[in-house]
Amino acid sequence: MNELITLSSDFGPPYPAAMKGVLLSATDARLVDVSHEFPRQDVRAAAFWLREVLPWFPPAVHLVVVDPGVGTVRAALAIRAGDHALVGPDNGVLLPAARRLAERAEHADGASDGDGGTETPAVEVSEVAYDAPASNTFHGRDVFAPAAARVHEVGVGSLESLDGVAPTDEYEDLSFPDPTVEDDGARGEVLVVDGFGNAVTNVPGSVLNGRYGESVVVDDAATAVVRAYAEADPGTPVVTVGSHGNVELAVNRGRGDRAFGVEPGDPVRLSW
Repeated sequence: MNELITLSSDFGPPYPAAMKGVLLSATDARLVDVSHEFPRQDVRAAAFWLREVLPWFPPAVHLVVVDPGVGTVRAALAIRAGDHALVGPDNGVLLPAARRLAERAEHADGASDGDGGTETPAVEVSEVAYDAPASNTFHGRDVFAPAAARVHEVGVGSLESLDGVAPTDEYEDLSFPDPTVEDDGARGEVLVVDGFGNAVTNVPGSVLNGRYGESVVVDDAATAVVRAYAEADPGTPVVTVGSHGNVELAVNRGRGDRAFGVEPGDPVRLSW
């Protein structure tokens, strides 16, 4: 049985308290907030950050509610990924984190495809039936929190034993765009901007190998390549690699999104 339930949403206060009330009334789980300040109704941003954060947790049930389609016919899902389960709306927000969790579980088990390679990590997706909720605007409280409590009580390994939970192959997926990496540069896009203003791209950090202490051209501007923000003077735009392993456009003690004039979804071109 998992001891933890994590909570993630774009709600801000006070709505998460109601979900916690439901969970505490039904379980003895320890509750941990991931964030309730994800960009409002931005499924892709939440999916990115959950993919980066949730794999650092021990086995847990992860309750995720970033749900622009609340009150519509979209389904409720419970996904098993290794020793973890994710519960939330069927809009793709759960899938990137589920795949990363499954991948880590496969690697920990040393799974092989029989040809010396690693098996493609699998996730097990189930649809969760629910009765008419008390509110059409707060499924976090009325649908997803009760579902997470039920998953916690039976344990991740027994999802199929829950009434109203059935495996499904029909669900909304979400993946991030692939960059283009060539000998003379790379093209990608800004995936998210964090609270410091660092613009996180989908370009792999490996493109900067051998270029630290030099510069690359970001769109039309030569920009220093650094390992740490403070290697540059305050206010200096830099290119670096974030903890997620992707190229970031940043400013030491400033905001990279403003300095580079970018926001999520904007194209980025690096050249050298």
